[in-house]
Amino acid sequence: MLDLRQLRYFVAVAETEHVGRAAEQLHISQSPLSRQIAQLEKSLGLTLFERSQQRIRLTSDGRVFLTEARALLRHADRLENLGRRLGRGEEGGLCIGYVADAMHTGILPTALRTLRDQRPGIHVALYDQESAEQFEGLRQRSLDIALVRTPPPEGDPDLDTAPLLRDPLLLALPAEHPLAGQAELTPEALDGQPWIAVGDSHDPAWRDTFVASCVASGFTPDIRLDAADPLTALGLVASGLGLALIQKSMMRGTTDGVAVRELPWHGASVQLWAAWHRVDLRPVVASFRETVLAGRGAAQVVNQNSGGM
Repeated sequence: MLDLRQLRYFVAVAETEHVGRAAEQLHISQSPLSRQIAQLEKSLGLTLFERSQQRIRLTSDGRVFLTEARALLRHADRLENLGRRLGRGEEGGLCIGYVADAMHTGILPTALRTLRDQRPGIHVALYDQESAEQFEGLRQRSLDIALVRTPPPEGDPDLDTAPLLRDPLLLALPAEHPLAGQAELTPEALDGQPWIAVGDSHDPAWRDTFVASCVASGFTPDIRLDAADPLTALGLVASGLGLALIQKSMMRGTTDGVAVRELPWHGASVQLWAAWHRVDLRPVVASFRETVLAGRGAAQVVNQNSGGM
């Protein structure tokens, strides 16, 4: 049986790579901390750290164990919090994973507003995480619902999913750009233009995916800058530094200095999905999921009316 205290000690040492600093954080002395780590290694039959006179560092097995230990401790903390809330006669809180698109499309804020009106005392924890991490959180029951850009693999034995929104990409270009005055743009007109690529930092292949989608549409972008998010890209476009593809939901009250054009022949979009565990443990989770799914129609209407084009 794993000792959660030993796991917390292990994580502290692993994150600091220094027994002394970890001991200070944990408010214990170094000797008991070292003994607890040694006992954990003995009980596991596993060497977690490489030790030298200069430093202590994780072994390859230790790095794998650290990832799982963090996940287990997060779940233990949530379970403890849930138990205390249930002990006070409350329904328990909600732990929601999300990506940024769930916020600026209005899907998540609208659902949270409804939740506040229906259950004003409920505690909500929000976690900005990549899709794979959210799926793992659902499986470990450290998350109640996940709002992600891609669904879990088809036929997943643990998770269910439903599409929430398809957010089309529009062309944003400097208002003074020669192409800004043209009502319709062809792929040939965009070929070789300076571009700002908007990427998902969690996806190492995002740049290749962007270029491939452009080439498939008939033009090759000359990427001059990378932007981590759409708002940054819009600011760069407004400064005349290039063109960018931005989802429609971000175009409400379009930024000064930016012209927006639809590209019907491109057809790319950002998608948003809801995912959840197949087994509902608490009614409040099922209720909130239905609230999120009910917001799909309203989000589509807002999306269709946004853009200012």
